[in-house]
Amino acid sequence: MASWLKALAYGVGGITGVGLAALVGFQERLVYVPVLPGLSRSYTVTPARLKLNYEDVWIRSSDGVRLHAWFLKHSPPVQGPTILFFQENAGNIAHRLEFVRAMMQRLHCNVFMLSYRGYGASDGSPSQHGITKDAQAALDHLSDRNDVDTSRIVIFGRSLGGAVGSALAWNNPDKVSALILENTFTSILDMAGVMVPFLKWFIGGSESKGPKVLNFLVRSPWRTFDLIGEIKQPILFLSGLQDELVPLSHMRTLYDKATEHNTRCLFVEFPDGMHMDTWVSGGDRYWRSIQLFLDQYVPQIAERELSFKNDHLESGILQ
Repeated sequence: MASWLKALAYGVGGITGVGLAALVGFQERLVYVPVLPGLSRSYTVTPARLKLNYEDVWIRSSDGVRLHAWFLKHSPPVQGPTILFFQENAGNIAHRLEFVRAMMQRLHCNVFMLSYRGYGASDGSPSQHGITKDAQAALDHLSDRNDVDTSRIVIFGRSLGGAVGSALAWNNPDKVSALILENTFTSILDMAGVMVPFLKWFIGGSESKGPKVLNFLVRSPWRTFDLIGEIKQPILFLSGLQDELVPLSHMRTLYDKATEHNTRCLFVEFPDGMHMDTWVSGGDRYWRSIQLFLDQYVPQIAERELSFKNDHLESGILQ
């Protein structure tokens, strides 16, 4: 009996050891998936195929990595916001063009699509440290353009892109007007326990219970929960209630944390929305929710001036 228990203990220990070794050695491959199975890393389609007016943009991150992006310009030109779009972890920006085309048509906006390092035509290999630099380079580029209303730069991030966008908004309160998060996780630390259940006993985010003794092994923790409560800009949370990848509790947890110190937060649920298709299943209500949020918190210059005058007339300052 004792020998059997010893063998079982060694077996469990061996399996755990192999699992941890895999976590350490291959975690970037689990978090970042630039190439989908059966597809090439190169772009399978360009904006031109969808008859979108665009510009190929090449920029460099602060550590010198050469990055590719598409700047899609609404045609005819409009005074709408410019949305800095951050994609999910798998595939490249070409796979999001149908969504972005719908975004431009429905919201009358420009869209800047960045290829993270290691994705699409960008150089380098993905990591949290590197992608954070890439996002900053994209925002700096937009802020320097003379064909962008820099007072109306809005970040949109889905899943991993929400973590990227949250970090960028937190770092740039003066450059980012608003933040839109869709089906985003609280942290990769929490997602580790979702993807590999036994890891929840050893790895977890700030709000999770447990010893978290193996957190130090995670090189890309993406602690969105720790940042969301300090973001001052308006935040729109779009949650698909049929999300098959990120537990529904993650988005609600982020919203609850954000509203502790930020009154300009909205939470919208879509009963049929899955991780990637919330914008499809949400239909008109999806786009109306975003438009109303932008109208309220990122108005055009003329609207801002009118609001300013009305506020001061009511207070007697301009009478």
